Order: sequence, then structure tokens, then C-alpha cells
Amino acid sequence: MPITAEQAQWFHQNFQQMVDNVAIAIRGKDSVIELVLTCLLSQGHVLLEDNPGTGKTVLAKAVANTVAGTHSRIQFTPDLLPSDLTGISVYDQRSQSFEFHKGPVFATIVLADEVNRASPKTQAALLEVMEENTVTVDGVKHEVGHPFMVVATQNPIELAGTYRLPEAQLDRFLMKVSVGYPDHQVTMGLLDEAANRDRASAVQPMVSAQAVNQMAEFANQTYVDPAILDYVSRLATASRSHPHIRLGISTRGALAYVRAAKTWAAAHGREFVTPDDIMQLAPSLMSHRILLNAEATFSGVKVEDVVAALLTSVSPPNMRAYS
Repeated sequence: MPITAEQAQWFHQNFQQMVDNVAIAIRGKDSVIELVLTCLLSQGHVLLEDNPGTGKTVLAKAVANTVAGTHSRIQFTPDLLPSDLTGISVYDQRSQSFEFHKGPVFATIVLADEVNRASPKTQAALLEVMEENTVTVDGVKHEVGHPFMVVATQNPIELAGTYRLPEAQLDRFLMKVSVGYPDHQVTMGLLDEAANRDRASAVQPMVSAQAVNQMAEFANQTYVDPAILDYVSRLATASRSHPHIRLGISTRGALAYVRAAKTWAAAHGREFVTPDDIMQLAPSLMSHRILLNAEATFSGVKVEDVVAALLTSVSPPNMRAYS
């Protein structure tokens, strides 16, 4: 059953309250906060990639504090083992059986800090839980629950001692978002409060895990016209044939695109998706799913420019399509 106009307005009001709550810690970055919360309510995961000291960890902690659930922070290092994430089975002599001890990945929101510093084997431990919300240990599957979101951070300029995330894992992140530096006025305010070393601690829980699940269900009911689906499909197809692109948008990426667009529309008080929603989300949803070929890379072509070119070359629908 499609979401109603009243439900869309309720969604919009709650979404805006969540944005304002997170903005207590991250100021002047409402658009970035909206993207991260869209990931949460789309039941996806987000990769925060930006220069050191731009507030990636603070943003992740503020989002975690906003939800009245559990959250954990994992500092990824080269010696981190997969079992350090998922947990281990320990033999209990009294019961003469193995008892599973859950790892930090069993939380509502998991902050994977500097995810590219761990070995590929440890990075791969996140694959199953990010895709299926389950962890398999000793052949037994364990549910991590709902809602569940991985917020991973990485610095694009510190490459020594890091392991590049494989394309298969990048595709499992719904969005890649850059926080960016604050403007002059916001920076002045932050400098005036330099004594406050933990701004995220001021963010109090304001929405329950059950409310997040309900909002995610409402977002999933947002109407998407067949013309919009055709637009997303044509964008994905165009990305696979572009002369600068070696790997374009996968089917999983297109599906993620539609889920995020539904949430984005509801977050703005609408019960239907528009072409503008698709275009606004394109940089965050497409940039990490596109691989440039060697010629484009050596020529200095940027992924952002290719995404903009795709949006220009693929015309959006100007009327509804009826099936």
C-alpha cells in the first residue's frame, strides 16, 4: 500500500528533528547529515571519505547517539582479526558446550573507523553482515537485528599501510559521502568552543529503534513511477558503456538507487519520487560504484565529472509512464 500524504509529512517532521539533533555536533552540514540518515532509513550503509579532521567520526557518533539503540566503535588496524569483529565461540566446561560471544558488529550502528587500514581478510568479514544482516560462526548464523548500519570512514590521502577496499565491498555501501570543511562562520563558532573535545556526547537519543524500523517501512512504500524506474535503468546502462568507465553501475547499485530515492522523497514530505531526487542523489550513490579506465585516469578525468556527464547525456522523464 503506497504511503499517504499524512504519513509522508510525519516522516518529514521526524526526519528533520533527527537532522537537527545530529547538527548539535556537526554544524553547517545539514545536507551531509540528510544523506547519512537517508542511508540509515534505507537500511543501507555509508562510507565517509574525506581528509583527516573534518568530523567524520564525530558525525558517525552523533548519528549513533540519535538512535536509542546500541552502537559500537571499531578502530581498524592491520592486526585486527575477523573474529575481533564477529565474535568467537568459547568452550564452557560447566555445560560442556560452545557458547558464542558476540563481537562489536552486533550493534544498531557500527562505526568502522579507518576501515582501509585493516587487512583484506578482516574487511571481508564485513561482507556478509552488511549484505545479509547475519554473521556465520562455526556454521551457525546469528542475526544482528534491525535497524543495523555500518558507518565506515577512511582518509583518501593516507595510503601508507592501508588496503584499498575491493569493488565488491564498495558496492555494498549505499552511499559514499564527503563531509568537507566548514565555512568561516561555523569555524569561528567551533574555535570559540575549543574546550569541548567531545561534541557528539551532547547528542541525546531522540528516536527509538522501533521508530527507525517504522520510518524505513514507510519509506519503502513511497511510490515510484515506471518512468523513474526507466530513468534509473538508463543511467545504469549508460554508465556501463561510457568511454571513460571500466566498470559501471551494477544491478545491485540500481536497486540501492531506488531504495534511497524513496527515502529521500519521504524525507522531503513527498509520497512519490521525482527525477530531481535521482539527480540530487547521483554523486553520493554513483561515484564509488564507477571505475575509470586507465586512459581516463592518466588524463586526469574525475569520477564526479563523469557522473555529471551521465546526468547530462541521459534525459530525465518529463511525464508519467503508465503500465
